[in-house]
Amino acid sequence: MPVLYLSHGAPPLADDRVWSGQLARWSAGLPRPRAVLMVSAHWEEAPLSIGATRTVPLVYDFWGFPQRYYEVTYEAPGAPELADAVRRMLPGVHHDPERGLDHGAYVPLKEMYPDADVPVLQMSMPTLDPERLFELGRRLAPLRDQGVLIVGSGFTTHNLRAMAPAPDAPPPAFTVEFDDWAERSVAAGDVDALLDFEVKAPAARLAHPRTEHFAPLFVALGASADDAGSDAPRGRSVIDGYWFGMAKRSFQFG
Repeated sequence: MPVLYLSHGAPPLADDRVWSGQLARWSAGLPRPRAVLMVSAHWEEAPLSIGATRTVPLVYDFWGFPQRYYEVTYEAPGAPELADAVRRMLPGVHHDPERGLDHGAYVPLKEMYPDADVPVLQMSMPTLDPERLFELGRRLAPLRDQGVLIVGSGFTTHNLRAMAPAPDAPPPAFTVEFDDWAERSVAAGDVDALLDFEVKAPAARLAHPRTEHFAPLFVALGASADDAGSDAPRGRSVIDGYWFGMAKRSFQFG
């Protein structure tokens, strides 16, 4: 299976016909996964944890939106076999049997697999350290041979204080600069630069005042790395453009 890093958007993404259509077309061109392992920017927990392995209520981890966004459902099957595989690969993993999918998981999945017929397991990020997340991804890489789609769900730029007033408003210059750097670095397979993005990328602190939305990329990079070395295959940009001034660029590896 390939590995994905996608920008997931807030719940109103469902109202954006362009972006939702892009996600739907992307999934239609992918091999059918046996299960999805989702790493979302919105679940940081140590020790490393996995969520429910049965269908439980969603986590509506957002505030101030119209009521209809809190009535969305996504009753994807749990993935107990995938959970067992993750436990074997990562001894000591904590299991939270009541933890449902947060919006970083279900918002894009609802557009990509609207019938909710693919088993999903969500996993926490135990750290934001790029190298540790890269190594985590490497340890999870064998799941790809078992038909598991590994997805890192974040946002290529994420500065809520600099949000534009409308979905199609022009992005700030720092967003454009960072987005361009990220696209070129992923296309070149420059893992070292990506892992050191806070130093190497232009306007990194403006693009990511806090790094949790870029961090899932490092898991994706690790999961797509060559077993014989440390270099990830060159990824390709599948979705680009901006949403409320933030870069919604998304990548596929493999």
